[in-house]
Amino acid sequence: MSSSTSALNGRRRRSTRTGSQLGVHVVLLLGGVVMVSPFLYQVLATFMSNDQITSVPPVLWPTTWNLDNYLGVFTQIPFLRQLGNTVVITVLTTAATLILCALGGYAFARMRFPGKGALFSIVLSMLMVPGTLLLIPQYQTVEAFGWLDSFAGIVVPGLVNAFGIFMMRQFFLGLPHELEEAARLDGANPFQIFWRIMLPLAKPGLSALGILTVLASWSSLLWPLVVVNTQDMMPLSVGLASFTGEHGSEYPSMLAAALMAMLPIMILFLFMQRRVIEGIAFSGLKG
Repeated sequence: MSSSTSALNGRRRRSTRTGSQLGVHVVLLLGGVVMVSPFLYQVLATFMSNDQITSVPPVLWPTTWNLDNYLGVFTQIPFLRQLGNTVVITVLTTAATLILCALGGYAFARMRFPGKGALFSIVLSMLMVPGTLLLIPQYQTVEAFGWLDSFAGIVVPGLVNAFGIFMMRQFFLGLPHELEEAARLDGANPFQIFWRIMLPLAKPGLSALGILTVLASWSSLLWPLVVVNTQDMMPLSVGLASFTGEHGSEYPSMLAAALMAMLPIMILFLFMQRRVIEGIAFSGLKG
């Protein structure tokens, strides 16, 4: 009697667990559909005419499929030139950020020097300062160097960021100290320890910081909008903003341009998302 009762209770628990898991999956599926729906509509709208997009009630499926909206982007703005500008700015910013933030994070995590705590407090305090407060002094500095409307003017002010230094410091704190001690016994100097031992072990953190920097640099709008004056030097973010102003009623072309600007970074993130999550999770293990 007891064995049959326990078996019955076991079946009830399994059915309850299965029912709860099914409910969770249904909720997650509905949430995913809600979040993906605007993007799917954007993709479909790039094949519609302007009358279809602005019609009431709205048209959810294009009656005719054509690529005129995509082809029109290349005639209305220098899309390929601005795409190239964005790639150059993103690559330069990301490479410099990874190198400089790794050096700074390693110094704060592993080295001893006078004023270390005070300097790190200053770095942390920069996280509290809104970027717009630095806009005017940065512009005056760039103008004094003659870097307006140039890659240097866009890239140099963002080469180092406080978040990157803090993130790499947290990552280096999580690495074992025995590796450094063994390297010192072998006669390695601090830079050799950093470059040959610690930096290769920091690949997950570098990957996370790199993809976050790429996302921020690719979509940056305010600073390039202030510094750049000509279309040939504009990144895609500024080009799309000017495209909106000049062709505000051409919604299909605007959506097509936004989708083409979005695709490279989406593909990159899809391939790198696991590294991003692993790097951020590992960097928060120790404080």
